[in-house]
Amino acid sequence: MSDVSNIKQPSNATAVILFADGTAFFGKGFGAQTKAVGEICFNTGMTGYQETLTDPSYAGQVITFTFPHIGNVGTNAEDMETTNPAARGLIAREDITEPSNWRAQKHLNDWLIANNLPGICNVDTRALVRHIRDNGAPNGIICHDPSGNFDLQALHKEAATWPGLEGMDLAKDVSCTQSYKWNQKCWNWTEGYTEQTTPEFKVVAVDFGAKYNILRCLANAGFDVTVVPAQSSAEDILAHNPDGVFLSNGPGDPAATGEYAVPMIRGLLDKNIPVFGICLGHQLLALALGAKTRKMHLGHRGANQPVKDLTTGKVEITSQNHGFEVITESLPEGVEQSHVSLFDGSNEGLKIKDKPVFSVQYHPEASPGPNDSYYLFERFAENIRKAKAA
Repeated sequence: MSDVSNIKQPSNATAVILFADGTAFFGKGFGAQTKAVGEICFNTGMTGYQETLTDPSYAGQVITFTFPHIGNVGTNAEDMETTNPAARGLIAREDITEPSNWRAQKHLNDWLIANNLPGICNVDTRALVRHIRDNGAPNGIICHDPSGNFDLQALHKEAATWPGLEGMDLAKDVSCTQSYKWNQKCWNWTEGYTEQTTPEFKVVAVDFGAKYNILRCLANAGFDVTVVPAQSSAEDILAHNPDGVFLSNGPGDPAATGEYAVPMIRGLLDKNIPVFGICLGHQLLALALGAKTRKMHLGHRGANQPVKDLTTGKVEITSQNHGFEVITESLPEGVEQSHVSLFDGSNEGLKIKDKPVFSVQYHPEASPGPNDSYYLFERFAENIRKAKAA
């Protein structure tokens, strides 16, 4: 274990980030006066910090925002992506800014306190991101104490002994515990949220950590949505008599979640039911088909990720949040790569030849992010339409 006894603490520090390798960053604390251990990652998005903090895919992670001004639109009840925030804390360059937006209902600092999330600012996030870049989203701890009285030895031990996300199944922790119906559609400027009253198809969404806006996009695309827990069996899902099944995003290691999810997905594939997966759902589908996944050095987190759809040849700017990837070379015969990252060439999607089954690594529902990929929900509906006509 690294020696932290020689770390020099500034006299005015009220928060600290301490990595498992012994590297420390001091700054000013905000939010809840507590500590949080997890994987320290960074997000390059310029907007949507509330949606990011409430994305269940961030379970087990402390988020560094590379955009320096966080807090400028405040927080509100409509932009929550789950009931309780999944991220463990946040790191920012500047002090939280005062909200200046007509939709703001609460100051970000008050919202963080209410949700027991610690934060730290006045940190050189450029140097921090370089450290993360070189060390691959390392484990660490963030601690906010207004007295500045930090037991660095104890904090470092906690960071160094945290097991990390590899091999960790977090989907079961953020999933719903019982099935429920969803009919709320996407927010629009004049009406806010409206309801889907004339759905065309029934779909079951398996909740591995689903964001609310994914469910809204499904409702928007004409689906009657039933959400079921992550550990549901194929029999549980088929009992709802769905026209299609959606595999949601979520946190953790897909190989660990696959222990129970892979048999379920294989049971669905045996029935030739249309399937659409995103993010963790994409990785789990790949595992069910016999492909392999691995942890990435950094992962993709942000709303500016360029992806090429190999089916149409079009490039879309996507919203992403994942630290694991499907190994393209492991895709079995009969399964094609459908999308590819233009950042690093990693796999961003797959489809089964001659079956209405496909998935993507990114978040077509955005929130936050661009809407370039919404067409995938319509592609899912079209797959179902063709399957029912066959």
